[in-house]
Amino acid sequence: TYPQIASIIRHGVKIISTCEELSYPYYTEPKLAKGLDALAKKHKATVLGTGINPGFLMDTLVITLTAVCQKIEKIQAVRVMDAATRRLPFQKKVGAGLTVKKFRQKIENKEITGHVGLEQSIAMIADALAWKLDKITAEQVEPVIAKKPVRSKHIKVETGKVAGLRQKAKGIIKNGEVIILDFQAYMGAEEEYDAITIEGIPNIKQKIQPCVHGDIGTVAMVVNSIPKVIKAPPGLFTIKDLPVP
Repeated sequence: TYPQIASIIRHGVKIISTCEELSYPYYTEPKLAKGLDALAKKHKATVLGTGINPGFLMDTLVITLTAVCQKIEKIQAVRVMDAATRRLPFQKKVGAGLTVKKFRQKIENKEITGHVGLEQSIAMIADALAWKLDKITAEQVEPVIAKKPVRSKHIKVETGKVAGLRQKAKGIIKNGEVIILDFQAYMGAEEEYDAITIEGIPNIKQKIQPCVHGDIGTVAMVVNSIPKVIKAPPGLFTIKDLPVP
């Protein structure tokens, strides 16, 4: 999205984008991020990447909950979604209905990407806490296998076939896992939720049931960020840099 964003910036227009990597671009694209920031300041434009995830559930909400902690040792965020209640493109995106072999082929060919943004969320959390991570690792996308037949309006998943996917990413300091993000989206999930656990002083356990609806939440995050972006100074920002929408 860099060429599109840069061309809009040159017209002095402020931008909110749901491009996942733009939620915290300093991690994967530091040179592009620095260039966008300089270009935005030159043309008096503001740029923000946000959405529901990344953008809120597994980063901004986590950061907000740490405000009541005197000490933080470990953070874990888990998002579980029942893909059967979502739109057809999302069900295809998580590989619902495929054989395990076909699922792995599509992952390898990047026809299915898994969830994008876990590394950015971890980097944003670490930055907010001034934690110097030794590394961020994203584990391989794994299929979730249907234990019984399950169907949506669009797809029927037979027992033994892929119902969806699971992916984990971890922020590590001295071989210790200090930030763990666990994303699960599959048809037939018995419980949908967004949960954040912070181990520290005090311990925090937060759970939203059912999980926040991704499509509705994404639209709301973008629209509710508009006043903050309009009032913000020129430059490239992440959602943690602006007032709470």
